[in-house]
Amino acid sequence: MRCPFCGKDDTQVKDSRASDDGGSIRRRRLCTSCGSRFTTFERIQLRDLTVIKRNGKKIPFDRDKLLKSMLMALRKRQTEEDAIERAVNGIVRQLESYGENDIQSKLIGELVMNALAEIDNVAYIRYASVYRDFREAGDFGKFVEQEIKEQ
Repeated sequence: MRCPFCGKDDTQVKDSRASDDGGSIRRRRLCTSCGSRFTTFERIQLRDLTVIKRNGKKIPFDRDKLLKSMLMALRKRQTEEDAIERAVNGIVRQLESYGENDIQSKLIGELVMNALAEIDNVAYIRYASVYRDFREAGDFGKFVEQEIKEQ
């Protein structure tokens, strides 16, 4: 594994442990060249997924992009990192279990919204405002009213 600080390939694993959900292995590493410590994660990848965007364009699925979008919605909210990681792992497992390599972006958006609704209601509404393309303040009100009725 290459050191992110100095770029050397010689690193040592100092500690390994499974994540809470068992979906990944967390490894603490030490660079023998510069002495820096960093963490890596090892995950199982069942298949290569392709996302079909709304405009029909196909792009490779990017787990990091999924995580970043959830973190953006959760910004400045008190949330456990493990809960976010479990949610992302769960979404990826669901996508891989569909049996299709091509996944509609709409499905991913719905899965993210469901996961955020379980983690934090404010983040859920933030994500929905972008995902559903709210144009004005009234759109927020209508969305929240609808969500309250469904609960």
